[in-house]
Amino acid sequence: MIKDTFRTIATHSEGLYKEKGSKFIAHAHPVDSEDEIKELIEQYRKTFYDARHVCYAYRLGPQGEQYRQNDDGEPSGTAGKPIYGQLLSFDLTNVLVVVIRYFGGIKLGISGLINAYKSSAQDALTQAEIEECIVTAPYRLMFEYPLMNDVMRLLKEENPEIKNQVFELTCTIDIAIRLSEEEQVISRMQQLYGLKIEKL
Repeated sequence: MIKDTFRTIATHSEGLYKEKGSKFIAHAHPVDSEDEIKELIEQYRKTFYDARHVCYAYRLGPQGEQYRQNDDGEPSGTAGKPIYGQLLSFDLTNVLVVVIRYFGGIKLGISGLINAYKSSAQDALTQAEIEECIVTAPYRLMFEYPLMNDVMRLLKEENPEIKNQVFELTCTIDIAIRLSEEEQVISRMQQLYGLKIEKL
């Protein structure tokens, strides 16, 4: 069975953790690309220019196959890793969590830091609205106008998401098929004589 859903967050959310005068402000964002992530991190570095550390972790891709964690000068493994751990325990992907630390003058020690970064990230993700997304494969259908009724009947039965359509002498319809249904839908379409199918 193909896994074709993933969990992400709907909108930006915030969390906070305080310990011995240090403040850990967490921001969670839904993201789609590494470029978007870079921009957000730069923005936080500018906005919180007076903070001691701006640490983060992210996961991208339906299976969370792209990921990164960054300690930004904190002892190795005390910031990025616990933030990343929260993304895993909430089973989220396409999410960036940034934690900004203001130092309170008292050192927290390794376990104190790990707990602080974990707790602030956890707070931000607990506040977030979590949604399930479906992974789809994009296709373009091309056919002559007389084939219209047959194509539309098939689309109605299989119900892929229609992204765009142009009806002229030669018609094109862009669709998104749910991954777990891709094989079945495409094999039905291939049986329709005169229908060209192109994966986008």
